[in-house]
Amino acid sequence: MSNHNNILVKTEDLVMHFPILSGVFQRQVGVVHAVDSVSFWVRRGETFGLVGESGCGKTTAGRTILQLYRPTSGHVYFEDIDLTKLKGEELRRMRRRMQMIFQDPYASLNPRMTIAEIVGEPLLVHNIAKGAELEERVREALVTVRLSPTFASRYPHEFSGGQRQRIGIARALVLQPEFIVCDEPISALDVSIQAQVINLLEDLQEKFNLTYLFIAHDLSVVRHISDRVAVMYLGILAEMASRDELYNHPLHPYTQALLSAVPVPDPVIEEKRKRIILEGDVPSPVNPPSGCRFRTRCPLAQKICAEQVPVWREVAPDHWVACHLV
Repeated sequence: MSNHNNILVKTEDLVMHFPILSGVFQRQVGVVHAVDSVSFWVRRGETFGLVGESGCGKTTAGRTILQLYRPTSGHVYFEDIDLTKLKGEELRRMRRRMQMIFQDPYASLNPRMTIAEIVGEPLLVHNIAKGAELEERVREALVTVRLSPTFASRYPHEFSGGQRQRIGIARALVLQPEFIVCDEPISALDVSIQAQVINLLEDLQEKFNLTYLFIAHDLSVVRHISDRVAVMYLGILAEMASRDELYNHPLHPYTQALLSAVPVPDPVIEEKRKRIILEGDVPSPVNPPSGCRFRTRCPLAQKICAEQVPVWREVAPDHWVACHLV
């Protein structure tokens, strides 16, 4: 895969299928192919961007890596520990080292708990601190995300969306994790607040040497924050490369279509650019197309695309793609 020794998280052929149950006896009549044979790695200290349109399986991939969903098959390695093999207390101990910032700051905070209880809960769950030490750790976490410690006794409904997301970040940070899955952390926020949260995440990464898996569908944000980027389509990876390589030399037709939709602030370049408009809708993950999953919308699709699943291969140093035509 990659010869770097500083890989923190690695997935190998990660599969997550959700059963579809029907009838009185709840028999399984099919599966939702949410994530299918996804392999990538995240190096220590980097931000790995995972992009794709809504419903392509990005969030499911992030949650499966953290074992919030137990994968159908495949492996997730944290350093050299296979998380899919861990249970109970062993898994709980590993959970201290990896946390998640959720997409919706309104739904991810318990409305009946004060901010001090929300941020302090992980410390209690893992028996790390209580009493005065707990209060001090909560205070530190709030200051770190640029919130006043006087907010500790308030409830989530008293805060704006941006402040709530900071509370969510404080909760993720309080255990001093090494790896954080950021699940579209700014998509529910106003544009004016988005930049503040992005800058905060970058500052925290530098200060605590954090490693991020940054899930998003806004390609300009991903370009700003990520070191490497993977593009996901209907449960599979289409392409993966370093940020500049992917944005300057996209090889997969889906990546090219996605990037053609990102506006360029230069009117001269913008006028010359050609938009690639994809026909039709994304197929259902319950019944994905044969061969290449993108072929039903691909302007270049050929006969082989329907017959064979494209191999996930390295076509240039650290540039991976799954396409018959590349």
